[in-house]
Amino acid sequence: MEKWLEVSVKVNHEAEEATAEILREAGARNGVAIEDPVLYETLRQSLPFELCDPLPAQTDLSVVTITAYYPEDEELSARLQKIETELEAVEKRIGSFRFGPALFRHVSEEDWSDEWKQYFHVTRVGGRIVIKPSWEAYEPEADDIVLELDPGMAFGTGTHPTTCLVLEAMEKIVRPDTTVFDVGTGSGILAMTAAKLGAKAIRAVDIDGVAVRTARENITKAGLQDRIDVAQGDLLHGTEGQADIIVANILADIIIMLLPDIPGKLKDGGLFFASGIIEDYQQDVTEAAEKAGLRVKEVTRIRDWVGLLMEKAES
Repeated sequence: MEKWLEVSVKVNHEAEEATAEILREAGARNGVAIEDPVLYETLRQSLPFELCDPLPAQTDLSVVTITAYYPEDEELSARLQKIETELEAVEKRIGSFRFGPALFRHVSEEDWSDEWKQYFHVTRVGGRIVIKPSWEAYEPEADDIVLELDPGMAFGTGTHPTTCLVLEAMEKIVRPDTTVFDVGTGSGILAMTAAKLGAKAIRAVDIDGVAVRTARENITKAGLQDRIDVAQGDLLHGTEGQADIIVANILADIIIMLLPDIPGKLKDGGLFFASGIIEDYQQDVTEAAEKAGLRVKEVTRIRDWVGLLMEKAES
């Protein structure tokens, strides 16, 4: 069974997004968990009370905990050094923001799956989409589209702002009889959403074999395997033909690498929605999109994260 190192950094709100991005870019293949007590309380007050318990009275609302998991392989030392170097660089710019040193803990894949449950609860996204972990109960409302999944070691629970941005966009743009490509599928959440929204064919691709396995398991449990094909591949490699809609919730740098291939993979009138973009990189992605022959049609935001809806530019 694969071994993993849990890395947790406690920071103030000012450094929350920068720290999360540093841990993510260091290779946290399963994503980054952000325990923000202020955000939690805001979300709790907007959801049915029984879904979220109040925070303990002694909770320090100024402390945000960023947690990520890294495989214990030959690259681990370099990853940890990269994290520390970049955190120190941020401190030089904005001053001290950490509450103590980083915390480390060794976990197995089985332990990680159990630990992740504390971060993942029933979540409503957009108007109708409800993300439900397999271990929690939920009584759906009449028009709910319920997605039940277990993230395993793969990124994508639906609770991170980057995933929420894509889900909200898909609720608006996915129509029956559309073909959807999901690049960097992770847990399979976006592919499953496309199927639940009526897409007739979905191709989900991820470079990570663990993600491919997790996505297939979630899709099979949901009975959606007839409409979703999952393959291991790099970016759009492994997809055939063209799609009406392409979605990608990955890092800005990877999106920039992907953009030149997007126009050729979109049908006439097709759309590409990119998420995983921190606000500071929005202009870089926009400029790269224009060079690739795409036009940004709409920009959406959740906190410091940006989603870009694009279409082929008129020639």
